[in-house]
Amino acid sequence: MSILKVNTIQDKGGNTLLSSDGAGTLTLPSDLKNTPAFEVYLSSSQTISHASFTKLQINTEIFDTDSCYDNTTNYRFTPTTAGKYFVYANVMISGSGGNNLEVARIDIYKNGSRTKFSNLNMGNYDMTNFSVTITDVVDMNGSTDYLELYGYGISQTSANITIEGGGAGDKHSTFGAYRIIGA
Repeated sequence: MSILKVNTIQDKGGNTLLSSDGAGTLTLPSDLKNTPAFEVYLSSSQTISHASFTKLQINTEIFDTDSCYDNTTNYRFTPTTAGKYFVYANVMISGSGGNNLEVARIDIYKNGSRTKFSNLNMGNYDMTNFSVTITDVVDMNGSTDYLELYGYGISQTSANITIEGGGAGDKHSTFGAYRIIGA
């Protein structure tokens, strides 16, 4: 059996590919990390108006590797590293006061414009809530580009719509993204 002991692995040009502190902690260079990355959830329910696109105030961080998500003011992700990002969200949308929903929708916005949406149209069925899921891959410039999540709903009685929140164990509505390595 052979054992190789090193604290740094470099390529032919002397660039560090991997280093170790000798206690089992490995350090990768930034271009080999899926960061910046974040995931947040809505801690308490948010009411939005019937048939109105509304930015979701997803406010509780599960993680935010580079402090790029604003969870108090703008509720947006502004990554500091350029690249392609895998973006995802899952939102539970309900008719307020037990009102039935006709449409439940979420949209990913980049720099104030929609990049992708996911829509459930229930018509006249008696459904009071739905979870809507969305994923996308978005190019980000690493300086000024930002991502936001919007919700939309139509109830049969034109009543307000509820975006369901919940504690750490419930996490009914979540939003996240991470940089894709090698893309």
